[in-house]
Amino acid sequence: MTAKFSGRKIRVMRKNLGMSIKELAEKSQLSTGLISQIERDMVSPSVNAMARIVAALDTSMGEFFDEDFTKESPVLIQKDTHKIIDWDEAQRQYVMMSPTDNRQVELALVRLKKTISPEEIPSRSHEGEECGYCLSGTLTVVVEDKEYTLHPGDSIYFESTKPHKYLNYEDELSESLWAMTPPSY
Repeated sequence: MTAKFSGRKIRVMRKNLGMSIKELAEKSQLSTGLISQIERDMVSPSVNAMARIVAALDTSMGEFFDEDFTKESPVLIQKDTHKIIDWDEAQRQYVMMSPTDNRQVELALVRLKKTISPEEIPSRSHEGEECGYCLSGTLTVVVEDKEYTLHPGDSIYFESTKPHKYLNYEDELSESLWAMTPPSY
């Protein structure tokens, strides 16, 4: 199952906040044309654009996916039904292992193809904490401009407020499991 970012939900939330497309574009540092196309589901935004919109609307990514477990517990998500946030310009794919409905913790499988232009991948920072575990391949995590190379079985923890990014310098696909709080998606 592939999760699709809902432009309709962006429009509803933006209007509920009394915000114009121009105001959302300025606050998210995206063009008004792109916001308009996203709201009409004409284009799917990149992960970075999604993150900017989420920040501008002061919400979480989970708000824009059609998933409602109504806070039931436990929640069983069966194999092959996980939400997938497809490949972005950084060659990342997220497989959401936990519900995306504003829980306290998020678990995601991150697949990372070879990073072609590492210098063009922006670092991100946000509230919270992250802990990652390398399952296969090699993963380089850059935190505050210092690189940490993880091999299968290695793990890393850091505060998400520190600028960070994930890179893969190898031809082999990198897969890692990440727990994050608070959830981003």
